[in-house]
Amino acid sequence: MKKILPFLLIVLVMATSIHAQLKLPALVSDSMVLQRDQPVKIWGWSLNGEEVTVRFNKKSFTSTPDADKKWTVTLPATKAGGPYTMNISTSNSSIEIKEILFGDVWLCSGQSNMEFGMYRLVTKEKDDIASSTNDNIREFHVEQQYSFTPRNSFIGKWKPANPTNILRFSAAAYYMVKNLYEKYKVPMGVIHTSWGGTPAEAWTSEEGLKEFPNYLERLNYFKDTANLNATLQKDKAVQDAWYKKVNDNDKGTLENGRTWAAVDFDASSWHTMKVPGFWESYGAEAVDGIVWARKEINLTKAMMGKDAMLDLGMLDDNDVTYFNGVKVGSSPNKYIPRRYAVPANLLKEGRNVIAVRIVDTDGNGGFIKDKKYRFISGTEEIDLAGDWQYQVGVSVSALPVSSFTRMYYQPASLYNAMIAPLVPYTIKGAAWYQGEANSGKAQEYQQLLPAMIADWRGRWQQGDFPFLIVQLANYMAVQDQPYDGGWAWIRESQLKVSQQVRNAALAVAIDIGETNDVHPLNKKEVGRRLALAAEKVAYKENAIVFSGPIYASMKVDGSRIILSFTNTGSGLMAKDAVTEELSKSGELKQFAIAGEDRKFVWAKARIEGNKIVVWSDDIANPVAVRYAWANNPLGSNLYNKENLPASSFRTDDWNKK
Repeated sequence: MKKILPFLLIVLVMATSIHAQLKLPALVSDSMVLQRDQPVKIWGWSLNGEEVTVRFNKKSFTSTPDADKKWTVTLPATKAGGPYTMNISTSNSSIEIKEILFGDVWLCSGQSNMEFGMYRLVTKEKDDIASSTNDNIREFHVEQQYSFTPRNSFIGKWKPANPTNILRFSAAAYYMVKNLYEKYKVPMGVIHTSWGGTPAEAWTSEEGLKEFPNYLERLNYFKDTANLNATLQKDKAVQDAWYKKVNDNDKGTLENGRTWAAVDFDASSWHTMKVPGFWESYGAEAVDGIVWARKEINLTKAMMGKDAMLDLGMLDDNDVTYFNGVKVGSSPNKYIPRRYAVPANLLKEGRNVIAVRIVDTDGNGGFIKDKKYRFISGTEEIDLAGDWQYQVGVSVSALPVSSFTRMYYQPASLYNAMIAPLVPYTIKGAAWYQGEANSGKAQEYQQLLPAMIADWRGRWQQGDFPFLIVQLANYMAVQDQPYDGGWAWIRESQLKVSQQVRNAALAVAIDIGETNDVHPLNKKEVGRRLALAAEKVAYKENAIVFSGPIYASMKVDGSRIILSFTNTGSGLMAKDAVTEELSKSGELKQFAIAGEDRKFVWAKARIEGNKIVVWSDDIANPVAVRYAWANNPLGSNLYNKENLPASSFRTDDWNKK
């Protein structure tokens, strides 16, 4: 044995060294989905410079590495199917890739609404998650990273759909390819690369930004590592000092490790606030820092002996949550739903205490409205809305969040790190759910997004591959009077890009947003509409109605304006927002009309055939109409009979003020 062990060690070291001579990108790995019916590029690096042979489907392909030791082979077009095995080798090393499928590969990217994972739908779409097992649907999740120079690698892994893996899948992307799979019955692969809050310029290469000198200037600034490190260190110092101050001065942290979360702590003198709601509305005005909130609930004997769930909707901003004095969960930002498991051994018959330590960095703090706050035990629920006790742990000046530099927001930073390493993996097309971060520069976005699309298409060299755009959903407070637009401007830019860029299409989501959540839960419908758009532009289903009504032209007829549309499908209809059925009154909402003074007032509107007539008794000589022109045009109800909503639009060309 003593003689054998050194020999085995030598063999292991040699095998590892030999294997290390052949390097593959993470995408080229077990369970990958390759694009059907198109030549497919496979690449990697031969670190010792040797010729590489790829054996696939009873054929061999060879490639000699270039000066950077990179090699590429092109496989011939292959029909949908599998599983296949591929062998990649040099004279002294070999890698076998298994469980390969050929189907359609979709690149899905954007910010947080594309990043939005299926785990956030464990209640809303629990049946879909439970029945999700399908080896023909797979996702490659690109781990987040940024860089100011192009990279050739990232971390990720192909995973098939099943109730465990799917929790991290992009919900919008999953529902899109699920719909496509159910129709076309070919394997579907998603390459999911997204990052919350990020602008389009971050996803565009340096070359793609050549018409945007302000972005190039910023990119060049952060290419200098001295500037990069100085900025990072400055922001970190400010943030660390702020958190140290609030944590060191939190009155809720008592001696001997006790806190205000303790079951026996007397909170009878605390203030009262309504949940959901912000504490600023209940006496704690302009309080940033730490606020503790408590609520007592009574549990029955029937609730004992089984794990429970604490559903605290969404909290602004960070939290640590306790049940009967024991920490059961925490979340780092306000955009994450709070669903915390409560072990059975923490439950007590009778009185139980829920305590939440909320850290509010800036703006309002507390419990976000229009979310569910409840304690769940089996089939029983206790509503946690209503009176809670609260006490300020420490109040300080707001953290200057807006002054921080998020490097992954910077020009080209995500293209370099999360797009460049994907090229030249052959794809069917791309789906893009983004725009919130560029909403303040809607006019620029009309040039920036096409530049990004052209940049990607140029890199892939697959021609004008299909590009699907999700238009931003309705969000924020509802305006009671006609509004100058807000997000309507960025929606208009998204619409125009979809009309002006070849092989692009728009999925309208103006009717499925949420007033108090920038991340609406109805990703199932977003995915369905993306799939319809894909059927039109990628699968050439020319007869399909893939879009709701799109404004085409107007005609003034005395005191009325008559509107014409494309994509009317089987006809126009007014949809009842409550029953989601055809409105019996036929009343159209969210139409506004203006005269020469450019002052919009709410208008009456009705459907006449495939046209819409708009008027107001207060406007004798109308010149312009706007529809759903607001951040949150709640109640907008113009659809076609295929149940697809109209995009917001305006007939005027008046510039934004």
